[in-house]
Amino acid sequence: MTSVYAQRRARLATQLGPQGIALIPTAPERQRNRDSDFLYRHDSYFYYLTGFTEPNAWLVLTGDGHSTLFCQPKDLEREIWDGYRLGPEAALEALGVDAALPVGELDQRLPRLLENHACVWYPFATHAGLAARVDAWLQPVRARVRFGALCPPQQSDLCVPLDEMRLVKDAHEQDLMRRAAQISAGAHIRAMQRSAAMLRSGEDVREYHLDAELLHEFRQRGAQHTAYGSIVAAGANACVLHYRADAAPVRSGDLVLIDAGCELDGYASDITRTFPANGRFTGPQRALYELVLASQQAAVAATRAGARFTDPHEATVAVLAQGLLDLGLLDKSRVGTAQDVIASRAYFPFYMHRTGHWLGMDVHDCGSYVEPSEVGQTSERRDPLSGETITDRPSRILRAGMALTIEPGLYVRPAPGVPEAFHHLGIRIEDDAIVTDAGCELISRGVPVEPDEIEALMR
Repeated sequence: MTSVYAQRRARLATQLGPQGIALIPTAPERQRNRDSDFLYRHDSYFYYLTGFTEPNAWLVLTGDGHSTLFCQPKDLEREIWDGYRLGPEAALEALGVDAALPVGELDQRLPRLLENHACVWYPFATHAGLAARVDAWLQPVRARVRFGALCPPQQSDLCVPLDEMRLVKDAHEQDLMRRAAQISAGAHIRAMQRSAAMLRSGEDVREYHLDAELLHEFRQRGAQHTAYGSIVAAGANACVLHYRADAAPVRSGDLVLIDAGCELDGYASDITRTFPANGRFTGPQRALYELVLASQQAAVAATRAGARFTDPHEATVAVLAQGLLDLGLLDKSRVGTAQDVIASRAYFPFYMHRTGHWLGMDVHDCGSYVEPSEVGQTSERRDPLSGETITDRPSRILRAGMALTIEPGLYVRPAPGVPEAFHHLGIRIEDDAIVTDAGCELISRGVPVEPDEIEALMR
């Protein structure tokens, strides 16, 4: 049976043109400090086409569908130190490629492979020095034109067709993403319960204690990595959007915001939950939380095939704008109605990010947010906060199989006119969604969002 990776290579080959050739490197290893590298993670484009996780490898794909893998050769002495290598011989069957060669032959072989092709495709602006290497491989090709060789006259960005392919997830990808979300949901539950249990027993609780619970659950259930640096933010730290888990105390009466997800077999999950450290919301905490939850429910209802990517964000903002007025965080006499709040972006000090992003192999996955069929349609508007002129293009039309996050939030810092009861409250609720024809499937609801359910869970 043809592997999912071979199917993807075949699909991509048809988009290269009959005389096209594509070069796809994996990610390099990166040094952390002396004699120690960062934990290795493959390049997403390369893995998408090969399923191969070893470093120092390249895929060459031609428009007729022929695939050549360059990888590390077998070396029993190095494998004692660095681990098992598949090697070119085994790669043929294991990866289903047409040819496999030692990566040490890359510079020697590439000029001949590039000869007589019309276009060289490679991912632009993703690998430092790649364009210069392509130029170096083309130099000997150009030197052979007097002997009848043709030097490719065009170079194209391989990210363009690959991004479109990766944007709609196939059944294999959706299954992996569901499993990743299930693992991450369990990790959030574990951290919630640990927070309440430690506080009940009178222990000193720190953000890193909760971060440890996340990591334990990720690895215990088979995830290979975190999908990104986990955010574990207690109290006022939750108002810092990209805060990292640190040593700050988690106090009874605080809210804790955790934004964390695992990576499973190359696919990311991305979940945020905000909960009372001791398991009980205060009145102001619950009021603000229920507003964010209502805005997320509106965004979920707006997420379906045929809708625009911006529709969930606009639904979120409409609910938050009215709620900020109702709770007294915005002064009606100063900012006007909810429609005025939206037009002036008066909500921005409390909600300064978008409501979602693409999700997949990368936590902020690839793919254009502009509808390709309407990219030439533009309109201009003046931003009411910065005063700059912004050019807008039609937002992406959602299709079944696209995956995105839905993550509204509110972040309240002390400011004139802001009721003190809400000071230092940061709340975000984030779920992972797969678009369907009828709406969307929330794959991360293994951890609850309703405040009563959170309190029950933490008891």
